[in-house]
Amino acid sequence: MKRLHLIATVALVLGAAAMANASGDAGGTEAHGLNWMDFLYRVINFVLVFAVIAKLAGKKIVGFFRGRGEAIENQLTDLEGRKADAAARLSEIEASISNLAAEKTRIEDEYRRQGEALRDSIVAAAEAKAVQIKEQAAAAAAAEARVAMQALRAEMADAVVAAAKASLEKKLTAKDQDKLVDEYLTKVVFN
Repeated sequence: MKRLHLIATVALVLGAAAMANASGDAGGTEAHGLNWMDFLYRVINFVLVFAVIAKLAGKKIVGFFRGRGEAIENQLTDLEGRKADAAARLSEIEASISNLAAEKTRIEDEYRRQGEALRDSIVAAAEAKAVQIKEQAAAAAAAEARVAMQALRAEMADAVVAAAKASLEKKLTAKDQDKLVDEYLTKVVFN
């Protein structure tokens, strides 16, 4: 197969050289025939140079073009993969955008529900605190009422004692007082 390409290339070059040579002489005043020996030397020279180049650098040249072709194929494959990834990402973004309104509504509902729950918990805590404050106020009022009642009783007792003392002082004489003192002393001594 390689030889067939080589032969076709040589034939194409020879044909092009023959046409160039023939057309080069057409502009002259006299017509000359083709110098076949000169043409043959040039063809042999070309074939030898081509053969030497092919022998020395042929594998490298072929490898270069083959490697370049493979690199291009790899780049094309990579680009196709990127294109597929971009198309998938685009479809994801389009789906995300189409779901944006539904997502917005869902988020708003979630925040509204959380806000209502927070409001309810704050109201419940405030009501509980109000009940606690009322109970504390009632307990404080009851304690103050007890203290006031005790103070009032003590004051009344002092007033009753003072009134009784004044009444007794008016009714009792010094003799009656001595008699009462003696009675209490005898009771205290015997007990």
